[in-house]
Amino acid sequence: MSLFIVWLGVMFPLVFSPGPANIVFAASGASVGIKRSIPLLAGVDSVFILKSIVIGYGLGEVVHARPELMNGMQLLGAAYLIYLSVKFVRSTSTKLDGEAKALGFVDGLLIQVLNSKGWLMVFLMFTLFADQSQAAFGEQGILILIFWLAVLNISMHFVWVSIGDVLSRISSSERYEKALNWFYAGCLVAVAIWLMIENPMIRSMI
Repeated sequence: MSLFIVWLGVMFPLVFSPGPANIVFAASGASVGIKRSIPLLAGVDSVFILKSIVIGYGLGEVVHARPELMNGMQLLGAAYLIYLSVKFVRSTSTKLDGEAKALGFVDGLLIQVLNSKGWLMVFLMFTLFADQSQAAFGEQGILILIFWLAVLNISMHFVWVSIGDVLSRISSSERYEKALNWFYAGCLVAVAIWLMIENPMIRSMI
């Protein structure tokens, strides 16, 4: 229990913070509601679980030892976030008329594969807690961490989708929905710009 409390204290802020995936979840919830956002959530969390397995059992050292791979994914992720922001800006439909197009499972896969924050978060978790979890749970320690992270991710992602859904219900006016779309698009562009500015490949060229 003490290990779980310490783990939660570290991981909860990282998972709940407004990163690329969480912003997209809120935008999806506002655009198409909770039910139609489930494929997007499934895509994101499938990759998160796969990342946890790969990194937890040591295969992630290949990625960690080749920082250029992470830097390249970060730039691709920034470009994809800008693409999504354009989609949100162009969306003028409301949930009430049923025409809004939902982001799907493949979109979720791409968002999380290219999400450098997600990779770094999983690396951090195993760096801090792998030895402690194995000391507490033996050979099952890595699986326990993977399970904890999966449950935390899925629950918090549903919270973000719900936040977007609640915000969209405040008003059904087209002007309000356009304002929400512009807000989410602006958040995604801001994250994308930050990713590009902080990318070592870009900084080396400046």
